[in-house]
Amino acid sequence: MAIKLSKAEKKVQYDKKLCRLLNEYTQVLIVAADNVGSNQMQNIRKGLRGDSVVLMGKNTLIRRCVKLHVENTGNKALLNLLPLLVGNVGMIFTKGDLKEVSEEVAKYKVGAPARVGLVAPIDVIVPPGNTGLDPSQTSFFQVLNIPTKINKGTVEIITPVELIRKGEKVGSSEAALLAKLGIRPFSYGLVVLSVYNDGSVFSPEVLDLTDDDLITKFASGVSVVTSLSLAISYPTLAAAPHMFINAYKNVLALLLLLLQKLHLHQQPLRNQKRKRNLLRNLMTIWDLACLIRFE
Repeated sequence: MAIKLSKAEKKVQYDKKLCRLLNEYTQVLIVAADNVGSNQMQNIRKGLRGDSVVLMGKNTLIRRCVKLHVENTGNKALLNLLPLLVGNVGMIFTKGDLKEVSEEVAKYKVGAPARVGLVAPIDVIVPPGNTGLDPSQTSFFQVLNIPTKINKGTVEIITPVELIRKGEKVGSSEAALLAKLGIRPFSYGLVVLSVYNDGSVFSPEVLDLTDDDLITKFASGVSVVTSLSLAISYPTLAAAPHMFINAYKNVLALLLLLLQKLHLHQQPLRNQKRKRNLLRNLMTIWDLACLIRFE
């Protein structure tokens, strides 16, 4: 027969478990657990069994345990977890790939009916088509301003209707209609809110970034730095190639301008000394251009 623990003993056991997890794991997913049933939670625990551990509990108790653990270990990075413990949330401690664990959690969403008073997480649109309901239900559709017609002895919805908007509470009429139509518009499961990784906290959207996304963002940043450097004529590693090329173009333009003015092939200079000086200057400009071009 199992010994029933008191509340104080349960808190001690919980504190030991949380401290052990904080010592063992450096990666934590903070998840929202609204409208998640016990059977669903059990399936999630089974699916994550191995490299991950799901821990639920009261936020006040978790905060207290974390603060005491920080005092005992000196690991102040764990304090970054405290602002994340708001609302009905839990923690998934993992040693696996954060993206893969997040995707695994998302698999366990289940459909749910629209209950009265529930805040809609998404827009609910009733599609057109035959409802299978008898004509006596027509007045029910009229109350909700849903255009219908009688087709082969059943009620048919003519056009798609936005029944509930996101953020609105589900009314009794809307809930009853969706139940009659057999529509379960909502799906619930653990939703990743934040990611803690060895002291750093970031949004779960970061997990969706691919190598191509990172390369694109890096290239965009380099482009901005290059443009700014060229605009203010401040040399940077990113702008240096463009500065050399621009200088090369300027030198070539100057060389061509001098050649055009001299018309060496049409108007030979009579003054040999002046000719030698001009040719020497042209050669210097050309050497400088070549140096800039190939360095």
